Amino acid sequence: MQFNRRQFTGLAMSTAALPRAALAQDLTPEAAQRAALYGTSSEFNDAMSYIGARGDLDMVAGLLLSLRFSRARGLVIGETLEALTGEDHGNDWFEWMLWQESNPQIVPHASYPAFAREMYLRIDPNFDEFLRTEHIGQDRTQIRLEEVTWGGVLKDGIPSLDNPDLIPAGDAEYLRGDDLVFGVSINGDARAYPLRIMGWHEMFNEVIGGVPVALAYCTLCGSGILFETNVAGRSEPFIFGSSGFLYRSNKLMFDRGTNSLWNQYTGEPVIGPLADSGIVLKQRPIVITSWDKWKASNPSTKVLSVNTGHRRNYGSGVVYNEYFASPDLMFPAQVDQKSHAQKDYVFAIRQFGAARAWPLDAFDGMPVINDGISDTPLLLVGDADARSVRAYERGARTFTPAAGRIKDQDGVEWSVTESAVVGPDGTRLPRVAGHISYWFAWDNYMGDTATVYEG
Repeated sequence: MQFNRRQFTGLAMSTAALPRAALAQDLTPEAAQRAALYGTSSEFNDAMSYIGARGDLDMVAGLLLSLRFSRARGLVIGETLEALTGEDHGNDWFEWMLWQESNPQIVPHASYPAFAREMYLRIDPNFDEFLRTEHIGQDRTQIRLEEVTWGGVLKDGIPSLDNPDLIPAGDAEYLRGDDLVFGVSINGDARAYPLRIMGWHEMFNEVIGGVPVALAYCTLCGSGILFETNVAGRSEPFIFGSSGFLYRSNKLMFDRGTNSLWNQYTGEPVIGPLADSGIVLKQRPIVITSWDKWKASNPSTKVLSVNTGHRRNYGSGVVYNEYFASPDLMFPAQVDQKSHAQKDYVFAIRQFGAARAWPLDAFDGMPVINDGISDTPLLLVGDADARSVRAYERGARTFTPAAGRIKDQDGVEWSVTESAVVGPDGTRLPRVAGHISYWFAWDNYMGDTATVYEG
C-alpha cells in the first residue's frame, strides 16, 4: 500500500455508465444535487448555476460527495463551494470535510440521505444493509451522516478473524522478538495477536477465558479496543465485522445480527436498528507489547497462527507501513495540535464516569505513574518503547519501580500481573481497562469531556 493522505480523495467516477439526472425545466435541489455527479456537462453547469444562485448551505454536503468522486468537475464544484461559504479551499476535498466538521449547525438538504445512499450502493450493493432508508434520516442517526465517508474497501473487504487458529508460543517461528502483539489474558487464558496480522483484519471475534469478546482495531486511529460482546437482554453475543465506512478517520464496525453501524472508538451503535438502544459495550483490559516481553510474562500463552484462511503478506512492518511512518492522516478529522501532534500515542481510559489520557512519552524514563481518574486513584505501569501501558486501581498506596517489580510507600514489593497488582500477602489491586490511541482520535472524540495527564 502506497500511503497518500489524499489517495481516496477526488476518485474518478465515470458518468458514462450512470443514468442522467431527470431534470425538470425548473431545477429542484434534489435534481441539482444528482446532476452535480451524474448529469451531462450542460446539466452539471445548470446545476452549479442553480445551487450558487439559490445560495443555501444545505447543498454543501451533496457537493462534497460529488467533489470526492468527480475529479474532472472538481474545480467548478470548488468554486461553487467557495461562493456559498466564503471559504477558500479550492477543490481540496480533505480541507472541505474539515470545514464541514467544524460547522455542525449546517443541516444538509432533506434529499441528502437518499443521494448518499445511491452513491454508496453504486460502490457496493451490500452497503444497502447499513444504509436502509428508514435508518439514515437526520433524526435517526447518532452521528452526522454527511461525515460518514467511504474507506476505500467493500463490506468485509477487511475480513474479520472469527475464532481463528491459535498455536503454542514455541511453534510461532514466524514471529520476531520485537514484533508487537495485542496481549489478552482473561481468567488465566493468555493469548497474543500480532499487529502484523491484525493490521490486515482489524477485528477478531473470540471466546477467551469463557468470555465472548471482540478486538476492534482501527489502524487509522492507532487503537485496538477489546470489548465484551455479551450484552444484557440479548440471547447471543454480538459478532462484528468491518463495514468499509469511516467517521472522522475512525472505522465504523457493524454487528452481523442487525447490521447496525458502531463507533469503534466508543463501542456504541450510531446508525441502524440499534442506534437508539443506549448500548455501550464494556471494555476489557488489553496491552500492546513486544512478543518477547509478552512470552516472558505469559509463558503458556497461545498466539495467532498465520494460517488465517486469507492470503496476505503478514511480514513484519508490511501492513500500513507508510501510514504509520507518516505524520499525516489518510482521512479528515479535526484535531487540536497545540500540545500534541495528531499521531502521538496516548493511553486512554474511559471509566468511573470520566475519561483521561496519558501521553505515551510520559513513561519515558518513568515506568510508574501514580495518578487517578475522577475519584479513583490509579497506578500506571508503562513502557514507551514497546507501546505498553497497564493500569490498576491503587487505593491509598503509591508505588515506585523496584528492579523489574514495584514497591509501595512502605518499601513492600508487589508483582505486576495481567489481572492485578499482587502484594506478598495476596492483596490484589484490580486491572483497569484502557487502550493505546493516536492523539487525534482521542482529542476528536473526547476532547471536550476528557482530561489529559500533564506530568
